[in-house]
Amino acid sequence: MLPRKATLPLTGLLLVPLYSFGFTYDTPAVTPEVGSGYEEKPGWAFDEFAVAAANPLAADAGRQILAAGGNAIDAAIAVQMVLTLVEPQSSGIGGGAFLMYAEGANVEAFDGRETAPQAATETMFMDDGEPIAFMDAVVSGQAVGVPGTLKMLESAHAAHGKLDWKTLFVPAITLAEEGFPVSQRLHTSIAEDPALGDDPLAGAFYFDENGEPLDVGETLTNPALAAILRLIAEQGSQAFYEGEVARDLVERVTNHPTRPGAMTLEDLAGYESVTRDALCTPWQQWRVCGFPPPSSGHITVMQILGMLDDQPMIEAPLDNGVASASWLHQFLEASRLAFADRNRYIGDPEFVEAPGGDWAMMLAPDYLERRSQLIGESSMGDTAEPGNPGEFVVSYASQPTQPEYGTSHISIVDEDGNAVAMTTTIEQAFGSRIMADGGTGLPGGYLLNNEMTDFSFTPEIDGEPVANRIEPGKRPRSSMSPTLVFDQESGDFVASLGSPGGAAIIHYTARTLMAMRDWGLSAQEALNLPHAVTLGSDVWLEEGRFPEATIDSLTERGHNVSERELTSGLQAIRRLEDGTLFGGADPRREGVVEGE
Repeated sequence: MLPRKATLPLTGLLLVPLYSFGFTYDTPAVTPEVGSGYEEKPGWAFDEFAVAAANPLAADAGRQILAAGGNAIDAAIAVQMVLTLVEPQSSGIGGGAFLMYAEGANVEAFDGRETAPQAATETMFMDDGEPIAFMDAVVSGQAVGVPGTLKMLESAHAAHGKLDWKTLFVPAITLAEEGFPVSQRLHTSIAEDPALGDDPLAGAFYFDENGEPLDVGETLTNPALAAILRLIAEQGSQAFYEGEVARDLVERVTNHPTRPGAMTLEDLAGYESVTRDALCTPWQQWRVCGFPPPSSGHITVMQILGMLDDQPMIEAPLDNGVASASWLHQFLEASRLAFADRNRYIGDPEFVEAPGGDWAMMLAPDYLERRSQLIGESSMGDTAEPGNPGEFVVSYASQPTQPEYGTSHISIVDEDGNAVAMTTTIEQAFGSRIMADGGTGLPGGYLLNNEMTDFSFTPEIDGEPVANRIEPGKRPRSSMSPTLVFDQESGDFVASLGSPGGAAIIHYTARTLMAMRDWGLSAQEALNLPHAVTLGSDVWLEEGRFPEATIDSLTERGHNVSERELTSGLQAIRRLEDGTLFGGADPRREGVVEGE
């Protein structure tokens, strides 16, 4: 096995020197901070521009691109490429992403969600009429959807980018070749994932000869990823979706030892990014813009907030930074109702018709008022039923609850006021645990997603199809909630925010919006608040963050409460009244905000 710091002679395009890319990247002297546990963050204020990302090296790459004259789209691309390297457990070129971009009052939604291969079938995760074990599906070639991140970023860059495409890859290539220090969070993620070591490439790259994970602070290079990124920088996304890199990807998927997938070169070459109309919803003094289906994020977030606006106002909901039991009860009950709608209606709009023909029907004020009236003094538990927003006979069955994981979020505001909110994922930690080296034969590479497990394993119930069932070419439903906020009257930019966290992304984002608008908290203060989540049945409270009196009060109201680690990764940038950009990063992860 080659040592991790080995350098090998490269040929052809791989020899193109970085100075020819027209951008000088200053490698920062940054040691990523502790990312396991909870560490207070100060919040950061800047006058010109700001970048919030899940790793200091990624945030700094975005800052340098902006300082060199790039815009928010340019910076987002540079940040994502570095995250592929330094936070491989969460996102990367082997996954998908949703990007919201605002230029003035105009908001666009760039959809880079993965798609199901053409050979996928609705029963591929069923065995004798029952869903297979979730992790058996995850760690498999069948779990890999056709990646969309690169094609989407290229589309966004073609529409709005300022700097040359190849320039945006310089930070990631430099760090991949020169090395970066392994963070506590990456070390912990590797150590807690035995399945990662079962993949031949990943096992050799992330573990030593004794099977021990990379040490914190160890310098890690990734020659294979550097070579792949050089090709993409010079040739565009075509270098990923066609040619040797694509052939290698298909080979990794179709030759998986236990559950091989059926992806083809035609699946990769045929992938298309989609530009969608953003969903923008009035919310008192704010206009909140989010991603439409196949994301369930914006609709479900705004359903929760809309129902809460129709509830009796809870005065002083915070006590020493903890929401009151009365407010939490309202929030959790609204979440149950919103998730009941989500599980019934939302799927890829190319395959699933919106209730009443318009997704906005699910956010209509009179509909949310009717739904809010179902919230009583006691919890409805797991009995919440979907409503009927479109006044039509429902033809879909509600999807059974399945795990959702993973992801990373990026928020950026450039010196011209353009803003990005981008949530990006490979789904579970390290995705399908399949590493691809692009056919380079060099150490390292990138991880492939397990996004197919975001589809419903169960295709139908009692003869009625599930909206989010597997179909060829379909995009799986997501909970990612990249969000841009504007002033309702002036149209001025207010905030960019979002989070990882699977289905809990919805709760994290909704609560953060409420805290900033109604409770007078700064971006950082809002991100620090403890989490409460329900997907429709049990209630999970962030471990060690709520007093016993609050837990007892929720239990008395009928909630089945337990405590667990709820590791969000919220990022938020808010424009203050004096024009200052104030950013916050989640204290549960190693993210920071950089800027000038």
